[in-house]
Amino acid sequence: MKSWFEDWAVDWIGLLIPGGQILIIALAAWLLQRLLARGLTSLAGRYQMPPSMLLPLRGALRWLVIGSALMLILERVGVSASVIWTALTGFVAVAALAFFAIWSVLSNIFCAALIFTVGPFLLGDYVVVLESADKLGVRGKVVTINVFYTTLEDVTEGNEGALLQIPNSLFFQKVVRRWRGPEYPQPKSSPVLQD
Repeated sequence: MKSWFEDWAVDWIGLLIPGGQILIIALAAWLLQRLLARGLTSLAGRYQMPPSMLLPLRGALRWLVIGSALMLILERVGVSASVIWTALTGFVAVAALAFFAIWSVLSNIFCAALIFTVGPFLLGDYVVVLESADKLGVRGKVVTINVFYTTLEDVTEGNEGALLQIPNSLFFQKVVRRWRGPEYPQPKSSPVLQD
């Protein structure tokens, strides 16, 4: 017949062993992360890498070590690593598909932020988006700038006053000519200013 002490000791040992393993995994992950960071710093100094390149590498290594340690800790607690890995890869696959599905929307939002902060053109400016060096694309007066589109008032002959909605990302993919205010030169017989 077992005594109460033996029952108590078995229960606590059953908790202390996984707890000690978790502590060892966390300590090993911390040491590995520190060693990798020092090695990366030494490597960057040897090959004169800029600090802006070093920062994302350090972050990626840190998250890789933390993620691996977390997987090992969860396995010690009793969660199956294959179940976690399956769930994680499924989530990443769905997130990647969603990201690519809305890439154009995100691109336009980001370009709108750049238009508002950098100011390549302002309301009331006349802009011409060049298709190539000798062929004009759209041209007009900037009427509104919103999150997805910039609206131009068309100035081409026969279409005066029509509104053109241009995706914001187009302004960062093409060459854009800009005139402030009413200084826009009207198209003449010059081959550069004709369609």
